[in-house]
Amino acid sequence: MNKPTVRERFRYWFDQWMSRGPVALIALLGLATVVLVLVVFGLVSLFTLFGIYPNDDPTTNPADTLWGNLMRTLDPGTMGGDTGWLFRILMLIITVGGLIIVASLIGIISGAFDSKVEDLRKGRSRVLETDHTLILGWSSKIFPILSEIVIANESRKKASIVILADRDKVEMEDEIFAKLGATGTTKIICRTGDPMDLGDLEISNPHTARSIILLAPDGSSDPDSDVIKTALAITNNPRRREGSYHIVGEIEQASNLEAARLVGKDEAHWILGADLIGRITVQSCRQSGLSVVYSELLDFDGDEIYFTEQPTLHGMSYSDTQFAFATSSVMGIVKGGIVNLNPTPDTIYEFGDSLIVIAEDDSTIALAPAGSVDESALSAVHPEPPRPERTLVLGYNAGLPGMLRELDEYVAAGSTVTVLADVDTPLFGSFDNLVVTFTRGDASSRTALDALRVDGYDHIIVLAYRDALDAQRADSRTLITLLQLRAIEDSTDADLNIVSEMLDDRNRELAEVTNADDFIVSDKLISLLLSQVSENRLLMDVFGTLFSSAGSEVYLNPAENYITAGMSVDFYTVLEAARRRGQTAIGYRIGSQARNSAQAYGVHVNPLKTDRVTFGPGDRVIVLAAE
Repeated sequence: MNKPTVRERFRYWFDQWMSRGPVALIALLGLATVVLVLVVFGLVSLFTLFGIYPNDDPTTNPADTLWGNLMRTLDPGTMGGDTGWLFRILMLIITVGGLIIVASLIGIISGAFDSKVEDLRKGRSRVLETDHTLILGWSSKIFPILSEIVIANESRKKASIVILADRDKVEMEDEIFAKLGATGTTKIICRTGDPMDLGDLEISNPHTARSIILLAPDGSSDPDSDVIKTALAITNNPRRREGSYHIVGEIEQASNLEAARLVGKDEAHWILGADLIGRITVQSCRQSGLSVVYSELLDFDGDEIYFTEQPTLHGMSYSDTQFAFATSSVMGIVKGGIVNLNPTPDTIYEFGDSLIVIAEDDSTIALAPAGSVDESALSAVHPEPPRPERTLVLGYNAGLPGMLRELDEYVAAGSTVTVLADVDTPLFGSFDNLVVTFTRGDASSRTALDALRVDGYDHIIVLAYRDALDAQRADSRTLITLLQLRAIEDSTDADLNIVSEMLDDRNRELAEVTNADDFIVSDKLISLLLSQVSENRLLMDVFGTLFSSAGSEVYLNPAENYITAGMSVDFYTVLEAARRRGQTAIGYRIGSQARNSAQAYGVHVNPLKTDRVTFGPGDRVIVLAAE
């Protein structure tokens, strides 16, 4: 093998040096400048040594010549005024060389600046935030999540949200600004990278995050696997922190929940999205206005759930703590880390316990003198025994079998469900209290709806075809079905109890023109729950109880069961009426406002206890009760 020549060695060294980046290139240009100046200075000195003065001035100082050469290299304008043709030729050489060097330097600096801007655009620099909310992944759920966390951070002087997703950084920032606008005290930082990649994950600095939200990208063929792999990248990271993480994520398929729990262990809280929507839909279809109550409790705008410790109340019973607040509503106690909603009235609030309260903000949670109870206003009416119910389901998706199982837990024996959907006959299984019949047809067809005599059903559920259609097409079919139902309602003078499922929250405003009683916006409610649990992990247990048929849930019961109709009372009296039935009152609904979205469909959660209200026909008291 032939030895490399000097020329080849030089070219190899030159290539290696050039590959080191802008700093190395600038250093090489600096060296070239020095060499050029010294060479020309050497020629001038050589001519001077032999009595030839290039500038016709024998008194010229060599140092001045050296300085002048350097200036001509950097600024060609300094060549003006030179004398002597030999000197001018030498200065012309150094000036031309200087032009090449300066032009190259400008090009290198410009290129380096452009490269840096491009790197910043790519979002590949590591964030240095601490105590931040970290969102891994990007989907349509991210916008309501960001909106809620921004609201939750309003009381914090400096807060930050970091997003790491496999998308362009600038595009993410533009979309967020278009949807959210200014975010107040909360800084939102976007980075580009794959959350499942350990190297990319380090960009987001997950080890100092106070909470981590996992989102599967829209259109993913296996969203649960993406979320589980991301959780694995966090919990099994060789650079993970010593303390535990607070991770929240959504799982779509119940069959993947066990694997998710194995990965996340006690560091992750998993929300089974389809199951959650099914439970809320079932509960809401039987109680008009319930979804409005849940929306109020789930979002950070208005009243939400907090945990508070009040040492001065230690030793009091649960019912006494309810009367100790005027602007907050006590709904349960945390004992030994276990959430207990609507405990028995004589449960003692002790040292180490926390009260679960509904309040406008944690700053508004304050003790107040207990109010008095108007015994004369308490009603002696007993609730009617449950009777069989008729429910109509229009549409189909994979969550329906689970919804029917949930509904079977609530209704009386002999209840029926009729399903009308444009799909092949599904398998529902058998139920203890329900008899289910299926009819294939188009739920948006007036002819099909008239044939069912929809005005004879107690509850109507309109489901989105989210398994077969995209969100917009599925919502369009839901809207048409709702319009048909309202046309039937107007023509028959019936009062239909309708609950509908909307996949895209932007279509909710369109749907409101149909005056439907309740709307279940899938992505919005899941996003709200993810946001809430990311702020406080105990809320997972609270909402898990509320959305389950076991334990205490939210009910909207007739007001006449608690307060004599026509009597003006404050909410302390309502609290006492509910307490005597083993229930916890948290609000009320005015029936005359039930169709008015501007008045929250008549729902008043956590009312000021000193305000007086007169209940009439159709009004409801919102309570936590075991059944």
